[in-house]
Amino acid sequence: MHTRPVRRAAAATALLIASATALSACGKDGASDGAGAPAGDVAVAGVHVTRDAELHASLPAAVRSGGTVRVATDVPYAPFVMFKTEGQPELTGLDYDLGQALGAKLGVRFAFTAQKFDGIVPAIQAGKFDAVMSAMTDTKERQRVLDFVDYSVSGSGILVVKGNPDRIARLDDLCGKKVATQAASHQLEVLKRHQSTCAEAGRNAVSIQTFPKDSDAQLALRSGKVAADLVTKPGAGWTAKTADGGRAFEAVEDPAAGGGYEATPNGIGVSKRLPGLTDAIQKALQALVDDGTLGKICDKYGAASIAVKQATKNAAVS
Repeated sequence: MHTRPVRRAAAATALLIASATALSACGKDGASDGAGAPAGDVAVAGVHVTRDAELHASLPAAVRSGGTVRVATDVPYAPFVMFKTEGQPELTGLDYDLGQALGAKLGVRFAFTAQKFDGIVPAIQAGKFDAVMSAMTDTKERQRVLDFVDYSVSGSGILVVKGNPDRIARLDDLCGKKVATQAASHQLEVLKRHQSTCAEAGRNAVSIQTFPKDSDAQLALRSGKVAADLVTKPGAGWTAKTADGGRAFEAVEDPAAGGGYEATPNGIGVSKRLPGLTDAIQKALQALVDDGTLGKICDKYGAASIAVKQATKNAAVS
């Protein structure tokens, strides 16, 4: 959303109901959601995913015998992981659906557990989780403690009102316009850096309007106080798809920036104690890329353009 180089942790870690199959290793830091699909075939985004016996056999013995991959996630963070119903434990979202598809392909259960974002990596290092699926940006710094299987490349996206009356088609079109964004976000830094591009083109600077929350920025966009809202690319797609049943906004699709502006790889972070799990997840993900499942999952959440064409490992260069 460059998903989350700058991102607030969820205001509170939601408590999720533990199922009979939850592992006690999750401890008091969170409870298993209990809503992950059991090991076996599942239907995800209209696709029936079945177990690959060879991939199942390639899993580390402890994962294979336990039948569960313990996954940490920060809830809610739309469209990657959300509660289906506020106050209820059942989860949904791009990362959650992908986890269920990977679990079905590998023949194990991906059990998601709520964890504050800034506590996820330490919890994996402590052995409480095997992996993280939480829109985490793959960076060289994080690669010191995790191995990443990258499933998306995403950056910043432009949200406009339905019909796009200002005919905004790319980032350069924001020069000279009032543009909303969330305070202290990566998108604010993107806009600031783009001011020099506007100046070099002989155009007026972007009039940046910051708001405490993106919902406030959306309200300013609805009321015509700004021409656009710069958010994460997946966030723009999800908001356009869901706000007022898809009638309020649209996401600008710039062919030159399919995954968004200043896009970076986002991945499944896996404990370095389990290299065999990393390899198995990478192969399972590639199978989901090849048969179109990953693209359909991303499209379900308004983010088709962020799906990778190849399941890379540790793709970040900085």
